[in-house]
Formats: sequence, structure tokens, C-alpha cells
Amino acid sequence: MTVPNFLSVLRLVLTPFLLATAWFQHPYLFLAILIFAFILDAIDGPIARRLHQVSKLGSKLDSWADFFVYIVFVIGACLLWPEIIMRELVFILLVVTSIVLPVLTGLIKFKKLTSYHTWMVKLAAVSTAPTAIWVFIGGPALPFHIATAICVVAGLEEIVISIVLKEPYSDVRTLWHVLKKKKNVNN
Repeated sequence: MTVPNFLSVLRLVLTPFLLATAWFQHPYLFLAILIFAFILDAIDGPIARRLHQVSKLGSKLDSWADFFVYIVFVIGACLLWPEIIMRELVFILLVVTSIVLPVLTGLIKFKKLTSYHTWMVKLAAVSTAPTAIWVFIGGPALPFHIATAICVVAGLEEIVISIVLKEPYSDVRTLWHVLKKKKNVNN
């Protein structure tokens, strides 16, 4: 197993522990494991590129790990901070929808999980993860609200990419790149 694939599998393995820490009301341990998972997510791609270990399997593992970590993050937050969840419910639902709808769109159209890893999704992850944690430790919500808007745009971009593509492929930079490639193929 390659190093980046191991890091993605490790993130998947961490999700039951995340859930358990939330279930047993250990918010600091939950946040520590979550931050560790986010750090692993941030480094697996650069490590894959640096070690020349980029693969379709790695891209899929990364996408599955992203999906499960974020879903368990929301479930855990509901268990640990229900009052904050209720206060921020609209924004949290927008973030969850921006994650789930693109996945469903890809599954419906292609019968498999897409793993586009667009620049906008990377920006959404980098902005949403820390600002959401900030809200749960008592920080202001405005940065999370801004990150939510980025998530919505990223989700919409992924949905449109799935609609435009005839078959999925990994590591799409932007919708613009997809349209440009499609135009070049049609000419």
C-alpha cells in the first residue's frame, strides 16, 4: 500500500473513533481526532504527487475518506453541540447538501463515486473545516458562513461537471477546464 493510500485508509479508520468520542461526550478528543484527520487530508495529495504515487485508487480512497469524515463530523457535532447545530442549522444543512448532492449526482449518472478534487472543493474544505471547528469552540460564526457560501459554489460546480461529462475522471481542476477540454475534443 502506498503512503498516500495509507493516509486515506487511516482517515476512514478514524471515523468510527470520531463517532465514539462524540457518542461518549468527549468533545476535545473528538476535535483532536478530527483535526488529525483534516491534517491527513491536507497532506495525502501533496505526498502522492511528491512520491509519484498518484493513482485512481488513491483518488477514490481520498474521496470516500472525505465523505465519511465530513458526515461523521456533522453527526458528532449534533451529539456534542446540539445548541450550536440548531443555531447554525441553515448553514450546516447547506454545507451537508453541498457535499451530498454532488455525490448523489455522480452516483446516479455514473453509478460510481466521482473524485473530481476541484480547486473550489479544496478551497471549500480548507475554509470550512477550521471555521466550523472555530464555531464549535466558541468563535464567531461569520467565517463559517462565508465558508458555507464557498461550499455551495463548490457543490454546484461539481454537479454541473457531472452533468457535462460523459464519464467521470479524477482530479478535475475546474468546470472551465472541463468545458475547455470538451470544446477541444469537439473541434
